[in-house]
Amino acid sequence: MKIICVGRNYAAHIEELENERPEHPVLFIKPDTSILQKKQPFFLPHFTDDVHHEVEVMVKIDRIGKHIESKFAPKYYSKIGLGIDFTARSLQDELRTKGLPWEKAKAFDGSALVGDLFSKENFSDVNQLSFSLEKNGTVVQQANTAQMLWKIDDLIAYCSQFFTLKIGDILFTGTPSGVGSVSEGDLLKGYLESNEAFTVKIK
Repeated sequence: MKIICVGRNYAAHIEELENERPEHPVLFIKPDTSILQKKQPFFLPHFTDDVHHEVEVMVKIDRIGKHIESKFAPKYYSKIGLGIDFTARSLQDELRTKGLPWEKAKAFDGSALVGDLFSKENFSDVNQLSFSLEKNGTVVQQANTAQMLWKIDDLIAYCSQFFTLKIGDILFTGTPSGVGSVSEGDLLKGYLESNEAFTVKIK
């Protein structure tokens, strides 16, 4: 399985990192080794002391597909959830400045927290989902999927132009504004609507 991640999908996040608004979705891949095991803490990596949280709505692909049209995209997933794309920010900035790939900053071991998945039938509209991230009891990121530049079905269609989507693949749909650093001892909790999707300790 693979994790396909979307960058720069919320205008406010683009502004906070002073990035250019892209013409098309920005895509990158995380390997299966990046998945943080269930109920395990996130251990700060040895190569940086500047890791940021990026909470994201995610969907799990349950059909094989290639060159999918947006109108058929809903048939390719039945579950939706919430996760974190942990990012070694200073390393990412350094790599980006040099025009180099981001993998070392985005795809390191444990950098993808995959929270609980819920049936999309539980929600009236996947394009109107509220979600949030709490750090030590304080909300630090909060948004609604209505604010996405590209909606979930459009992202599935776009990704499938380049990558065959396989059963078990996970699509991270981008993070809103409010990203920030994590430190040892922090406790992060993510919510999708009223559902607690994950709790993770930083060590």
